[in-house]
Amino acid sequence: MELEPELAALRRLIDGELEKCFTGERPWGRLSQAMRYSLLAGGKRIRPILTLKFCEALGGGVREAMPLALACEMIHTYSLIHDDLPGMDDDDLRRGKPTNHRAFGEGRAIIAGDALQAAAFETALSAPLPPERVVRAAAYLASCAGLDGMCGGQELDTAEDSDRSEAGLTLINDLKTGAMLRASCALGVIAAGGDNGKLCAAEEYGLHLARAFQIRDDILDIISTESELGKPIGSDEANNKPTYASLLGVDAAEALVRSETEKAKAATRGVFADTVFFEKLADRLAERRS
Repeated sequence: MELEPELAALRRLIDGELEKCFTGERPWGRLSQAMRYSLLAGGKRIRPILTLKFCEALGGGVREAMPLALACEMIHTYSLIHDDLPGMDDDDLRRGKPTNHRAFGEGRAIIAGDALQAAAFETALSAPLPPERVVRAAAYLASCAGLDGMCGGQELDTAEDSDRSEAGLTLINDLKTGAMLRASCALGVIAAGGDNGKLCAAEEYGLHLARAFQIRDDILDIISTESELGKPIGSDEANNKPTYASLLGVDAAEALVRSETEKAKAATRGVFADTVFFEKLADRLAERRS
């Protein structure tokens, strides 16, 4: 299996569906423009891809899982809009373009993020699946996006008194990054009606994939360039924010990326009939330059 052509095809499919969102004429049309500006700004689309592929791995269909996949991407996009705000990271660039608040103003950016979060649940609840699966998926998504997931991690990440040891960073990243990647995998299993064993394996894959992804992000903030990343580099150091790379050194952090990647790959073996895609994706993300 060639990974890159499949990823490209999945991105085109997902981008085509996202293009249909928030297009109607409204008196508050600038808000729709702000939402679409960030939603359609590109990106790897890893979260919706994982939802579709885990559903497919259990015999489910793309049409049934697509609303859940889009919901994951909407929540991810809203979190990026808010993460870039002056009260958070105060970044000027995201994916090589001005951040949402630079393009549309701080107030509208806040509302655009809020509206994307609401739209995510409206979209998830429209999935053409048995009602019990839809409810389970929406509840799971809410848990991972909220207090005990992404938002909790964001709070720990911004609090001045947070534990910045390696263990503290792991907790922050398991919530801030890991919760939504875990949800993306789990929602695919839920869409296909998978059992608890399959769900646990998907969660384990998402957890370790997210750890490797975040550590790699920390490394790239040191070794990459602004043109490669499409956003400012060195922001963690400038904000005196410890990361895996600054705590452990780049070489040790690279070793940790490899270890977490192997754990992610191992989580799917013997549980899903075909794990080639998941293993190749984990390797690809571990080696990425952007």
